[in-house]
Amino acid sequence: MRIVFYFLIAGIAAMVTYGLALLVLKLSLKYKLYPQVRQRDVHTTPTPRLGGVAMFIGIVVAFAVASSLGNFSLIFNEPGKVFGLLGAALIIVVIGVADDVWDLDWLTKLAGQIIAAGVLAWQGVQLSTLPIGGQTIVSPYVSLILTIFAVVLVMNAVNFIDGLDGLVAGVAVIANSVFFIYAYLLQGQAQTEYFNLASLTTAILIGACVGFLPINFHPAKMFMGDAGALLVGLLMAASAISVTGQVDAGYLAQPDKFTLDFLPAFIPILLPIAVLIIPLLDFGMAVIRRLRAGKSPFTADRKHLHHRLLDMGHSHLHAVLILYSWTFVASVGVLAFTFVPWRWAALMFVVGLAGCAALTLAPLSRRKSREAAAQRLAAEQESLDVARYDGLDAASNDRSTQHKTKEPTE
Repeated sequence: MRIVFYFLIAGIAAMVTYGLALLVLKLSLKYKLYPQVRQRDVHTTPTPRLGGVAMFIGIVVAFAVASSLGNFSLIFNEPGKVFGLLGAALIIVVIGVADDVWDLDWLTKLAGQIIAAGVLAWQGVQLSTLPIGGQTIVSPYVSLILTIFAVVLVMNAVNFIDGLDGLVAGVAVIANSVFFIYAYLLQGQAQTEYFNLASLTTAILIGACVGFLPINFHPAKMFMGDAGALLVGLLMAASAISVTGQVDAGYLAQPDKFTLDFLPAFIPILLPIAVLIIPLLDFGMAVIRRLRAGKSPFTADRKHLHHRLLDMGHSHLHAVLILYSWTFVASVGVLAFTFVPWRWAALMFVVGLAGCAALTLAPLSRRKSREAAAQRLAAEQESLDVARYDGLDAASNDRSTQHKTKEPTE
């Protein structure tokens, strides 16, 4: 029944976030605290973008309540990590709100992200091991640099996909739910502490996203903005980084564990990639695309994955659900290798990916069918028009018809 405490904290985060989101929405509409529609935006009417503020306060309240519960006392015995996480979150929210209001340049935003990631790492939430066989990072400076890089990467990757109603919040709920299950399983398999910072952060983030999703789902009344998207990315990165420090290196390094039947030694690096597959893929494609065009990697455009789905012919809602599906299949598929025989896990993974691919490409098949039908209709119409309007052909057809119907004579 210990898991009930996580549900309790997640529920508090959800309720506080939802209530504050309604308040922020009301104030934003009253004082017109929303930007004009940009060329790359999918929505057509000005919409408030300060949902990240409500999410942040909901997260802080949830942490405060957790600190008063004895079950989480071990986490708060190291207050530096918690305050480092919340301090980094505050920096990110301030930067995000400033960008949503004044549209900061990319260099200023990047500097703020690096500072926030540095605060997080400086307070002890950092990569102390390489999550492949429990290899230890010797240099603390290397650990610091890798942590900052990873956190900034994930924050921007999540922010890049924040272009459709409910996309980031929904992806975060799916991905973090799978990651929470992994942390729970890890507690039993690797003898880690059940109440830990990674699981608590993941549960609170799930609650905040669930609380915000009713206001953000299509058609959205309010967006989480850069403040919310960067906050989600920060907490997801912090959770993944925190969990690497809870796996016993000796346990992961056991030779008999490196088999296809049991892959926990590789899950710490595979699962974070899987749950973030959509943001990371979109981010990578955007950076390559913009660098090849001679532009900054942070230059905005309208060629993200969600834009491409809309251009293919998917509706707004269908595009969001398809990206949900890819996230679910990738994350659950990787997690399945920890408790299902690898052949069955691989089969489920392949079938799931094939299903997602079919859903993604469905509009192209329908478009080709419509184009083929239109071409056949055009060809038939052209043939009729030629016979109808070409005088010589019409006369020839008339004579041919008369010749065929005329009775033969001696």
